[in-house]
Amino acid sequence: MKIKSLLIALIFAIIPSELLADFNPTAYYTVDEQPMEATDVINDAQAPLFVTFKANPSNLDEGVTPSYEWRFTKEGSEEPFMIRYEEETSFEFVESGSTKVSLYVAYSDSTDAELISTIKVSISISLLEMPNAFSPNGDGINDIYKAKENHKSIIDFHAYIFNRWGQKLYDWTDLNGGWDGTYKGKEVAAGVYFVLVKAKGADGRKYNIKRDVNLLRDYTEEGGSTTNP
Repeated sequence: MKIKSLLIALIFAIIPSELLADFNPTAYYTVDEQPMEATDVINDAQAPLFVTFKANPSNLDEGVTPSYEWRFTKEGSEEPFMIRYEEETSFEFVESGSTKVSLYVAYSDSTDAELISTIKVSISISLLEMPNAFSPNGDGINDIYKAKENHKSIIDFHAYIFNRWGQKLYDWTDLNGGWDGTYKGKEVAAGVYFVLVKAKGADGRKYNIKRDVNLLRDYTEEGGSTTNP
């Protein structure tokens, strides 16, 4: 065993580390239920974003056991705020801004970890807007009152619908959910209602949106929408 250990140590000493293994660090994530992957940058992503990082080693020489360091560093900072030591690791990005995720590899306790590559993850600033009208008439166009689809990096959301007398008719916490214009299973009358939205963005911005909602029960528009800015 001592001879074998000495031989392995000798290999580490005389063979450049780049010959001991190949690596293809890759980030795996999902956007709109579609699997995505990146090896250099994830740009203008929305929070929360769950990413799995894999070292993907190949062509390992016999007896070689790499050790890994995933260093997470905020852009503008020199020191990582977190280091993970697995071949595969995951992290959920919930703050806007850019983070450098660098993979370092070493082959023994006596060798320094070498930088393999860096993947930059950029999370966009937040954006949330609510429309002022919808037409729940079953024509498949603008039937649900919900946040505009241009929303970005919203990590906390709660919306409430009230009638003109202040009675709460509906509320929802799913950012992609909404109100179908009913109360206790029955359609409410066309008219003006009120929405209150309390939300928080990944950049720390707090939203407190209050506005009228026009329910246009009999309005139809082929290929269009009743929603105005």
